[in-house]
Amino acid sequence: MDDEHLQIGEVAARTDLSIRTVRHYHDIGLVTPSERSAGGFRLYTEADVQRLLVIRRMKPLGFTLAEMKELLEALAVLENSTSSAQLRRQAGATLDVLRGKAEGSCENLRRQLSYAEELTDLLTARLDAEASSTTR
Repeated sequence: MDDEHLQIGEVAARTDLSIRTVRHYHDIGLVTPSERSAGGFRLYTEADVQRLLVIRRMKPLGFTLAEMKELLEALAVLENSTSSAQLRRQAGATLDVLRGKAEGSCENLRRQLSYAEELTDLLTARLDAEASSTTR
């Protein structure tokens, strides 16, 4: 194996995904390993790793598998210098729609984080009050 290809364990470690998850994304067609070794092992390139990182970023934001695939396809069109202008426009429109969804998800997560911080502050204040009442 040359230095440009990574085995699935290395990819899992780099992306903070489990080997099982990387295999699942392959099985459903989101990320296909660029090559196979002589022994049949999946071999991934840096581009494959980057695709997995996009998926990892989308997952906690509530994107569906179909949306993940749509985004990955749009990114591939935009990265391909030979893509037609029409395909590039369509890909740009897809990115715009999915960016809007990502922004909405971020806002929701910020709100949830604010609620979690409020609860943490409330509990801290209650614990502090309890600690000072028992030391008197």
